[in-house]
Amino acid sequence: METALQTLVNGVVPLGTLRFANANARAAALIGDYAPRPGMITYLIAEDRYEGRMADGSWQPLSPAPWQPLTLKTGFSVHSGSPGYRVVNGSVQLRGRIKRTNGGQFSTGTDWVFATLPADVRPATFSYWITPVEMGAGIYYGRTQLDSDTGELMIQTPPGATSTSNGLKWSGLDGLSYSL
Repeated sequence: METALQTLVNGVVPLGTLRFANANARAAALIGDYAPRPGMITYLIAEDRYEGRMADGSWQPLSPAPWQPLTLKTGFSVHSGSPGYRVVNGSVQLRGRIKRTNGGQFSTGTDWVFATLPADVRPATFSYWITPVEMGAGIYYGRTQLDSDTGELMIQTPPGATSTSNGLKWSGLDGLSYSL
């Protein structure tokens, strides 16, 4: 009877969602005959996240991870929108707007490195995007770059933004995303 029930349980459990206190508890529980198999889905309570077991043996998030604050380098601060990043199904999303701490302008010809992303959320290749910026009284464009080796996020200002009255005042990150 016990063997028959164990066979039934072993057949049904991989098809349901398993709940664990955290990723460490999951790793401790799913060993030996109960080792994880591709297609398993787990819910991690501490992380508040569903994850699926992939054929390559990795666990991949199936639900958005919480927003993590972007740690800004000295000389930069939040303009609005809580600058941050999160992982959603193998992609990283960025949000928020940043400005210089002293209220000064970003001048043309300078690469402004404003943050560094952790190694686990860096893309495989160098990435860049056209991003919104405010210059003078208008909204224009700039270029935000992400170095895949160092994780440095950098703003390059558009041509003509050289004076203190027309220089770049802020740069936005909303809508920027890339695959891991």
